[in-house]
Amino acid sequence: MGKKRLEDAIQKINHPIEVIYRCFELDPTSPRDVKENIYEKLSKKYGMSMEQARASTRNIVQMAKEVGLDYQLDNQILTNTFDAHRLTMFAKAQGKMSEMTERILRAYFTETKHIGDHATLTDLAAEVGLDREAVAAMLASNEMAEAVQADEQTAREYGITAVPFFLINKKYALTGAQPTEVFIEAIQKIITTDEITRLNGQDSDGLICDENGCEIPKK
Repeated sequence: MGKKRLEDAIQKINHPIEVIYRCFELDPTSPRDVKENIYEKLSKKYGMSMEQARASTRNIVQMAKEVGLDYQLDNQILTNTFDAHRLTMFAKAQGKMSEMTERILRAYFTETKHIGDHATLTDLAAEVGLDREAVAAMLASNEMAEAVQADEQTAREYGITAVPFFLINKKYALTGAQPTEVFIEAIQKIITTDEITRLNGQDSDGLICDENGCEIPKK
């Protein structure tokens, strides 16, 4: 959802912007085959009732719908996502990380596909134009594991503990699935601030954004 809102914001900003996806696992200890459904998982993790878990999920589905996304979470297949991340890094080497990321997200949130399953991942990769045999061989090995782990180490160094997390120009942080307007405001401020910094030959402080908006810290 945060990805879609960012994309909507970028379309409204007249400035060249490159988006690079990074790997991050919310639960690296999760098994490939999870017995609990999304409601049971939420109830167990956050200590909420099943009805509260369902209500929370309904809110997420509605929020997704408002930005044009069709989330089907009732039968969502929870899984370990490490291999899906390895596939995105493999796709990155082929110049197709954006397409692969989008395809995996749609498979997971909308199509109720098992994105921890190698056969499923291979099919998805073939759909975006990657070589089926090469993908199957990669998934059967440990290839790209170090690339995923390197991204996750970088996340730890930045203190990232949740997603979505947006790091802009390696110094501005914006967390959560912010409204499109917040993304627009933040990016425009960053563009202006960095332009002034370049003109003055100075280093700038980071822009801090939360649910209340964004501001540039005063020196």
